[in-house]
Amino acid sequence: MSPEKSPATHFFTVDVEEHFQVQALESVVSRDDWLLQPSRVGQSTDAILESLNRHGVRGTFFVLGWLAKHRPEVVRSIVRAGHEVASHGFSHRRVTHLTPDAFREEVRSSKSALEDLTGDVVNGYRAPSFSIVPGLEWAFDVLVEEGYSYDSSLFPIRRPGYGYASAPRAPYLMRRPAGSLAEFPLATTNFFRFPVPAAGGGYLRQLPLGVIRRAFREAGQRGESATFYIHPWEVDADQPRLPVSPITYLRHYRGLETTMGKLETLLTEFRFAPICSALSRFVGTGQTLHTVGVA
Repeated sequence: MSPEKSPATHFFTVDVEEHFQVQALESVVSRDDWLLQPSRVGQSTDAILESLNRHGVRGTFFVLGWLAKHRPEVVRSIVRAGHEVASHGFSHRRVTHLTPDAFREEVRSSKSALEDLTGDVVNGYRAPSFSIVPGLEWAFDVLVEEGYSYDSSLFPIRRPGYGYASAPRAPYLMRRPAGSLAEFPLATTNFFRFPVPAAGGGYLRQLPLGVIRRAFREAGQRGESATFYIHPWEVDADQPRLPVSPITYLRHYRGLETTMGKLETLLTEFRFAPICSALSRFVGTGQTLHTVGVA
């Protein structure tokens, strides 16, 4: 494939969390023990920041409110490097496990903690594990009511655990009873007419890089911006290995040593920007690519 940069600008996003805070490790590390675990999020976030700086790229960092409270230096480093800070909730609880009131507290407390620390308005939210799924559309209304301008939680695929198969693949404006919310779904591609996740993260580690490239080139050919994501722990090949099942071990640890090299390739071949750079296309101007009501 040609190494020439695509003329389209895509969205570079990072879900900032410690290596032990992921869903796959809940069975071996309880929330009560988080502060007892070795912190590695600072050094792995710095590695991503250094890579982005070399390529002149700015991105959106979806940060846990827990980190704003317990690892504020990590958030400050992101701000100093000129990136957008958005919310990943407070305590990495999946929306599927929350009541509307509990979800409201998660997004409110996270927004408040991040804004108090950074001095900037937090406009965006991403659910842990992309856990806004069909039947939980009330979450969008809560986000609007709590002052968020956009969400980036929907993966337009069908799979166990998460996925919103009916969501558009391109960014769009969602009309809800509480108001409007811009949505930036995660990148996919099609194989034999079936949507395949190709937005980064575990898919960057587990799948051939060509799958990710294909998704971003296809989006560019359609005149659309695709959304990429990565976790800091995914560039940390030296992180402690925790005692999990063989399947979980494979899913969580396989490919860690390849992530940074693949990331460097994508940053060379494609143009990226933070989500906030595109908000004016959706918020306050009336100009949208798609206007749908997610019922």
